[in-house]
Amino acid sequence: MDRNRVLQPPLVDSTSCICRVDAGLKTVAGAKRYVPGTKLCLQPNIKASIHPAREKPLRDKNRTPVPLIPGLPDDLAIACLIRVPRMEHRKLRLVCKRWYRLLAGNFFYTLRKNSGISEEWIYIMKRDREGKMSWHAFDPIYQLFQPLPPVPKEYSEAIGFGSAVLGGCHLYIFGGKDPVKGSMRRVIYYSARTNKWHRAPDMLRRRHFFGSCVINNCLYVAGGENEGVHRSLRSAEVYDPNKNRWSFISDMTTAMVPFIGIVYNGKWFLKGLGSHRQVLSEVYQPETDSWSPVFDGMVTRWRNPSTSLDGRLYCLDCKDGCKLRVYDEASDSWSKHIDSKAHIGNSKALEAAALLPLNGKLCIIRNNMSISLVDVAKCDGSNNAPAEHLWETLAGKGQFKTMVTNLLSNLAGRNRLKSHIVHCQVLLA
Repeated sequence: MDRNRVLQPPLVDSTSCICRVDAGLKTVAGAKRYVPGTKLCLQPNIKASIHPAREKPLRDKNRTPVPLIPGLPDDLAIACLIRVPRMEHRKLRLVCKRWYRLLAGNFFYTLRKNSGISEEWIYIMKRDREGKMSWHAFDPIYQLFQPLPPVPKEYSEAIGFGSAVLGGCHLYIFGGKDPVKGSMRRVIYYSARTNKWHRAPDMLRRRHFFGSCVINNCLYVAGGENEGVHRSLRSAEVYDPNKNRWSFISDMTTAMVPFIGIVYNGKWFLKGLGSHRQVLSEVYQPETDSWSPVFDGMVTRWRNPSTSLDGRLYCLDCKDGCKLRVYDEASDSWSKHIDSKAHIGNSKALEAAALLPLNGKLCIIRNNMSISLVDVAKCDGSNNAPAEHLWETLAGKGQFKTMVTNLLSNLAGRNRLKSHIVHCQVLLA
């Protein structure tokens, strides 16, 4: 061997070289002008890894995915899965990732809706004795309450926040007043498809005790209060879920803290208290983005709770929700009554907290979680069925206990509301 022979480093490809070079040189290719040769490695000390590198298996693009149900093509498997009752969907999501992705997507629930299989559930937000927020989902088919993920902590003690449903399956809660931080702009929503809470863009203004509604799947909020110099607000804004952003609309004619609101004939009616505690009523028209005062017979005897169903307005005519009134547009008055003839009392626990459309009927929810249905479609001129036959009790659990507790509270002089319902909504999935 020629001892005078100059040893050269082995030739390597600079693109595959994993050696370390001078800190100022980012790559071996960048060090070529300092190293003789075009593909020379500097041969630094390289410590072998204790664990051998594992090569990631290459995904075969032509490989057939695992079927949703073994032995069935996916289209037939989906046709079977969409017919599973909604009460079991929570279990279906736990089977595998493919089933979870299927149930979390729009395709699955669009098929259920188009096939007439989708189910409406009632979601009830209730403030307990300690002032904490809890909520429950009621399945009207099996007449059972279902478990839900807890309400996010920022709303566990908040007051004066709004709630609305967009897209049929997303329950939004927004605004409100935190006992420590004050008025909020925060917006979150619960998806009935994923059974999880998600974050949405904040509102443009901090507000609590405001009015809200949904028109053409857009969320509108108006009025309310904040902790600023001007407590009562005139401002209003709208959230478009397709654009995922809020934008201001025209201000109300006067500042108002609404206590009742409804959408009727494509218009938003609000009734509340002005800055001098006077009762005010306004109507908003989305087509012209304009507000105007309203003084007709509809708002004169209009009371909460109320709702619209099939183009008609309904409101409760007694505290326990066992008597309904209907608005007659021709005479501009609330005249017609639908009486169950089975009144259960005027206590706070039995007081009706919400009136909602559910499966083509009117649903009445009381503070003691009892639920009644009224088939108002049968109460017309062509049907002479007795009004009391139109009423049906869905959930009556706890009624007797609540009545006994209320009686003892009256005797003890402690008749105050221990817990009450804050919001009720119906979600479709």
